[in-house]
Amino acid sequence: MKHFAMFLPMKDEEKSNLYREDHLAYLDKKREEGRIFANGRFTDGWGGLIIYLADSKTEVEEIAKNDPYIMTGARDYEIHEWDVVTEATFPYKNK
Repeated sequence: MKHFAMFLPMKDEEKSNLYREDHLAYLDKKREEGRIFANGRFTDGWGGLIIYLADSKTEVEEIAKNDPYIMTGARDYEIHEWDVVTEATFPYKNK
């Protein structure tokens, strides 16, 4: 499986608030299916980011099109394949 970063920029804040619970339930379902590596919102209100696990960008686009945020026009989306590199340790150490 590959990693794909999907950015979800805010289009309509009112719709985003209205469909937030549906969106989060959809993400829970995808997480149970093993499709989500990580996700979260940007604290400045810009939108959010989901790192999906999939075989192709086309597969992620199909997942995105069924997200309540996308279906209702609350958010837009942009998908990029992500080549993950990490050397993080806990707690993080300064280099």
